[in-house]
Amino acid sequence: MKNDIYKKNILIAIKKIIKKYKEPFWIYEEKTILKQIKKLKKFDVIRYAQKSCSNINILKIMKENNLKIDAVSYGEINRAIQSGFSPKNNEIIFTSDIFEKKTLLKIKKLNITANIGSIDMIKQLGKISPGHKILLRINPKFGYGHSKKTNTGGENSKHGIWKINDAIKKVKKYKLKLLGFHIHVGSGVNSKNLKKMCKYMKKKVIKINKKINIISSGGGISIPYRKSEKKINIKKYVKKWIKTKKKIEKHIKKKIKLETEPGRFLVAKSGFLISEVRAIKKTSKYKFILLNVGFNDLIRPAMYGSYHKISVIKKNNKKIDLKKTEKVVISGPLCESGDIFTVKKNGDITTRNLPKISIGDFLLFHDVGAYGSSMSSNYNSRTLIKEFLLTKKNKIKTIRKKQKIKDLIKLEIIK
Repeated sequence: MKNDIYKKNILIAIKKIIKKYKEPFWIYEEKTILKQIKKLKKFDVIRYAQKSCSNINILKIMKENNLKIDAVSYGEINRAIQSGFSPKNNEIIFTSDIFEKKTLLKIKKLNITANIGSIDMIKQLGKISPGHKILLRINPKFGYGHSKKTNTGGENSKHGIWKINDAIKKVKKYKLKLLGFHIHVGSGVNSKNLKKMCKYMKKKVIKINKKINIISSGGGISIPYRKSEKKINIKKYVKKWIKTKKKIEKHIKKKIKLETEPGRFLVAKSGFLISEVRAIKKTSKYKFILLNVGFNDLIRPAMYGSYHKISVIKKNNKKIDLKKTEKVVISGPLCESGDIFTVKKNGDITTRNLPKISIGDFLLFHDVGAYGSSMSSNYNSRTLIKEFLLTKKNKIKTIRKKQKIKDLIKLEIIK
């Protein structure tokens, strides 16, 4: 479809909201989420990493489709419960490298399985809750990510347990119940690190020789943000992990469950961020298009040098002349020189070739369903913007109201 928006229903919904609602907003398409879930159905358990998009209405979609949930904070545990997930039957697993005190007490009280990322966590949980169910998160001594900031394995990563044998000794000492092992190397699985992950998991489990119940392949299943980027071969990914599972089962002589823990893969392509052009200015080098959203809303480009496809909707729904394009820098309103959306991987400014843009036009950021809204902030005292869902029945539903400035200020008024 022209103008890079390939789904007619989502485009119709966006235009309807623009006509009625004159401020920036997020919108997610439920059908895309369901399509992504379906691709992973051969795993025994799909465990949604809610940090990627934690709106409770998105979590409810996951619950309705029999996914389980990964929580990484006290707040995410509460979001999961609010969305209908039960602490029983491993519906919620808590993953972290530390226990904050109130989180530890909550996990003990609700008997939530913990995915342990440090030996200190074993000691802290074992002292107050002997017999508690746990997984161990292994640092496989290598990692990978689309950015060095998203690499979760190797000697430069704080994540996971480096000396797994020491951890096993502590598990035994504190009488914790070891259910299995989790591995995660970072964001962006490829065939090379997939092979290494599976080999490392198999080697460690066989060496430790415990009667476990679960192996978790972690997350890291990415999506292509550019046309030039290759899609991950999901069939190959699933097949490789199932093969690894069977080898482990053969060795320990019992059936185990194979989990996957995607976040980005399930929701990234479902999300759009819509903003309005409020100013245009030129320097001797660049033409800047200034929007009414900034990196407080979408931080991925500024933080990681990430690319997001951008489309234009003309004001008053005017037709776009695709033959007339210009190279522009897309930027936000923040009092920050780094508030730029068109950047290279190293953070340097770059341009994007787009149809000619005027004040009052709308720009759409694609593939922002993961780590978009969930990483938004109140920097510059800017409020969180509204969120919509286009349901599987093509109904537009508000799933988060626009935050008001009084909501921020009232937290600071102490009488």
